[in-house]
Amino acid sequence: MTVEVVTFGCRLNIVESEVIKRVAGNGDTVVVNTCAVTAEAVRQARQAIRRIRREQPQRQIVVTGCAAQADPEAFAAMPEVNRVLGNEEKLDAQAWAGGPRVAVGDIMTTRAMSPHRIDALAGHTRAFVQVQNGCDHRCTFCIIPFGRGNSRSLPMDDVVAQVRALAERGYREVVLTGVDITSYSDGEWRLGALVKRILREVQQIARLRLSSIDSVEADAELLDALASERRLMPHLHLSLQSGDDLILKRMKRRHSRADAIDFCKTVRDLRPDVVFSADLIAGFPTETDDMFSRSLALVDDCGLAQLHVFPFSPRPGTPAARMPQLDRDLIKQRARRLREAGGAALLHHLASQVGADRRVLTERGGIGRTEQFTPVRLRSPVEPGLFVDLSIAGHDGRQLLAA
Repeated sequence: MTVEVVTFGCRLNIVESEVIKRVAGNGDTVVVNTCAVTAEAVRQARQAIRRIRREQPQRQIVVTGCAAQADPEAFAAMPEVNRVLGNEEKLDAQAWAGGPRVAVGDIMTTRAMSPHRIDALAGHTRAFVQVQNGCDHRCTFCIIPFGRGNSRSLPMDDVVAQVRALAERGYREVVLTGVDITSYSDGEWRLGALVKRILREVQQIARLRLSSIDSVEADAELLDALASERRLMPHLHLSLQSGDDLILKRMKRRHSRADAIDFCKTVRDLRPDVVFSADLIAGFPTETDDMFSRSLALVDDCGLAQLHVFPFSPRPGTPAARMPQLDRDLIKQRARRLREAGGAALLHHLASQVGADRRVLTERGGIGRTEQFTPVRLRSPVEPGLFVDLSIAGHDGRQLLAA
């Protein structure tokens, strides 16, 4: 019997939770694989730990993931927690076999990635393949490098082997994921070369997607792949964070407002059917009304179709936490306005798809996803994992409706 894993956060944690199920081995254990990207994510993990102890008092609770790596003492102090493991330790079968109650090593000393092959992802139509981990950048609001360590990449041969194995298991779509995948490097080879090799050598894969990218790091071969490889899907999620140059500098981002706009124009010229979504932070310290207005305007200036909006929350230990903070009500107000702008952008995108013919990959719950990752409500449930050609009859404000 495999352990039960409760997963918070990103696709990377989803992949690693599957590895945990294979290496942990003890069915009397519940593993909480945490996220540290926001204070709210940490709060939700702590809440889940308390609920698990109430509902399953006889089981062992092991806490791991980025929040546990960044602040192991806080979780070790919880009476509900039996053990705390770091992000490297959670993937090591020997660590699960026994050891200290708190086994969290220095993640900053980790220099290489080991392949942890998974055969399937429970409940997922598309497969995720971890190609990179960690981050060499030090954005002033972000604690993730201290949970994931410095950037390191999986050798290209291992990535291709994992994609091939998943294709042989029947997966038609694969998503390449990592903390900072545009920093992918295997010697002289970068992300674009990896994408081209996967598509060349694994013909069974019908669709290849990228998780969140840092546009300023996108290499020339990746842009060429977007233009020439139809199996590389026309949807990019961009880590933009702000539309104001001074705030971007205070965030220690590596792009300017003009860089973001130029990137979107360049890619749209290469791939006219591309759709962009993006992360934006509302209420970063020192953000004025004028600065915020430039983030609002970025939605139209980049032609974004969907937003992931994060109200700024200070993470202890980060430079942004020591900057002059904005009033929480103002932060919430700006986050609401950004979400409203994102909602209007989504409506515009959905309306543009009405009358189009689309191929969707079906999922559970009677929906499918277009090439642009837009959800489509099917007229009747279809077995997950199949491609269906259909026409778009309308939308309900959140998803497309099949004819």
